[in-house]
Amino acid sequence: MKRKTDTIADNVAAHVTPVGGNVFADLGFSPAEAKALQAQAREVIAKKLAIKKQLMDSVADWMVQEKLTQSKAATLLGVSRPRVSDVIRHKNSNFTVDALIDMVVRTGQPLQITL
Repeated sequence: MKRKTDTIADNVAAHVTPVGGNVFADLGFSPAEAKALQAQAREVIAKKLAIKKQLMDSVADWMVQEKLTQSKAATLLGVSRPRVSDVIRHKNSNFTVDALIDMVVRTGQPLQITL
């Protein structure tokens, strides 16, 4: 019978937090602290996703302005055509912020980061 902690290859124990669970509570933080840490983590993730969206929108807008096909854009950006498709479709989990910044820089658009 499988339990919450299962054995994986090389006898390493792994714990899986269920969807909707709180990993901070699983790590032993008090309920109040776990809730606060989870809220902070969600806020950070939301901000990173917003940055990725802005960068992806910038690449997509450039393609429209330049009337580029995905294949031509891929060549200019130094990536594969499926990667360009992923940018247009906002598949943000497939990209780091760094990779997206590199693409924007390759478009020749000015890039300004403000904190």
